[in-house]
Amino acid sequence: MKKITLATLIALCSATAFAQQTGGFNGPSAQEAQTQAAPQGGFTGTTALSTVKDAQTMKDDQWIMLEGFIDQRIDHDKYIFRDSTGTLNVEIDGKRWQGQNVSPKDKIRIEGKVDKDWNSVEVDVKSVKVIK
Repeated sequence: MKKITLATLIALCSATAFAQQTGGFNGPSAQEAQTQAAPQGGFTGTTALSTVKDAQTMKDDQWIMLEGFIDQRIDHDKYIFRDSTGTLNVEIDGKRWQGQNVSPKDKIRIEGKVDKDWNSVEVDVKSVKVIK
């Protein structure tokens, strides 16, 4: 009897821990919104605002914060991000949307790490916030 009660308690706790939200990009090439895990807390310090042009000269894995727009989806979790200095590919995992829906008209702030390869630069986004 104790095993059944314990198993039921674990199942109920697990179901609550995996509560889902929806959200994502709603522009050209957008697919149906995907579900993500509930948001969690973390560091809330400040990072200097950068531009797409700045990102081109930053080091690999350097933290960056950008403000601008997502023009379109180009793959499952890859998007084209634009600010006044140019465009840049960004990777945004489904859980990073945290229930927000974003269109090409919505100005957003993204934070993440610069990901440099031999001939390309993109940003691995860790946070997306719509700017009102």
